[in-house]
Amino acid sequence: MAFQFDLSSVDGNNVGEIFSEVWDSGKITEHERMELRSALLNGDLSSDDHAAIDRLVHAVKRGWLSLG
Repeated sequence: MAFQFDLSSVDGNNVGEIFSEVWDSGKITEHERMELRSALLNGDLSSDDHAAIDRLVHAVKRGWLSLG
């Protein structure tokens, strides 16, 4: 399944929303992973946004979150 993203719409607010949704559901979807990747590539994230993404990656590595 292919997704298209508008990089201008990915910002820190979206990172916070994605973090909350992923943590509540216990899994991260392909769409959410692509949005986070786009946010990182866009380069306009705060250190808090980077830390949130790092926490999600760590949680996946530890098995606390699954890839869905």
